[in-house]
Amino acid sequence: MPETDHHLRVALIGYGAAGSVFHAPLIASTAGMQLVAVVTGHPERQEQARNRYPGASIVARAEELWRDPGRYDLVVVATPNQFHVPLGLAALDAGLPVLIDKPLAATVADAERLLEASRRSGKLLSVFQNRRWDGDFLTVRKIVEAGLLGSIVAFESRFDRYRPSPKPGAWREHADPAEAGGLLYDIGSHLIDQAVQLFGRPLRVYAEMGIRRPAVQVDDDTFVALEFEQGVSARLWMSVVARIAGQRMRVSGLHGTYEKWGLDPQEDALRAGALPGSTGWGQEPSTRWGRLSTEVGGLHFDGQVETLPGAYEQFYAQLRDALLAGAPPPVNPSSVITVLRVIEAAQRSAHEKSTVEL
Repeated sequence: MPETDHHLRVALIGYGAAGSVFHAPLIASTAGMQLVAVVTGHPERQEQARNRYPGASIVARAEELWRDPGRYDLVVVATPNQFHVPLGLAALDAGLPVLIDKPLAATVADAERLLEASRRSGKLLSVFQNRRWDGDFLTVRKIVEAGLLGSIVAFESRFDRYRPSPKPGAWREHADPAEAGGLLYDIGSHLIDQAVQLFGRPLRVYAEMGIRRPAVQVDDDTFVALEFEQGVSARLWMSVVARIAGQRMRVSGLHGTYEKWGLDPQEDALRAGALPGSTGWGQEPSTRWGRLSTEVGGLHFDGQVETLPGAYEQFYAQLRDALLAGAPPPVNPSSVITVLRVIEAAQRSAHEKSTVEL
């Protein structure tokens, strides 16, 4: 942390699952940050926020923040997707740095509006792509960058859940394009982002977007295939109709393979009230470690590899350092534009039943 006594005063807009489970606890547990305001118009959520963060002001509307923006150093937008762009623009117009939960926007055009507003105002814009700090992804990235698999040929990534009955009235189930609902925007934003972080911008996109559950209007069982310049083929699955989860990750090279089952434990830990720094934070039991089989550079190995600890806290620590010391932001929003281009191409592919060139 930079040597300063200044605490960044953070206003959080939205106190649903994203705000209450992820952002508020991570903000409150980050040295050099202070949660000073929570915006929610929901009476029950107002009471929950007031009880958990008694030092924060609870306000009903975001407009109350813009009346006196000098009281804040950072705005975090953790609302339903349709409000990401207008609230992000309002924060930047008020002269405030802003962090927006993923997806940054529903379209590339709207995301570019946010980037232009950030450039025009000179204020930081970042995106909460927290699963760059999942333990499984950190482990895969380390193995790939160390060359332990040789030239990579295939990457498989899967995120399965089982929710046979959608929540009544949930905005993520709405077909309105402004809502950016469905799995492609939700889980897909993470899986595509991880693939892009590993291999760069894809050349081609193919997708199948299924709607399996009765009365659901958006994709709930989706497959995306990406082809990259260096010959890597990535296959990404996301589903909420998988009662038995499939393999989380598998990456194969000409000289080795790594495979991993089970989801990163940090989300469940946050839901249970744990915080970064608590005993065992981000760590998986050995029964969940992945397997590496490789023969490269004289190394012969076939066995378990300890999963690196997940580290969501690093996102907010890097964001703090970016604001206080001019360090790079944890997520450059330009990198997320690529993810949105892939999402738009996947939508077109699924609709046309074709492969789309990027």
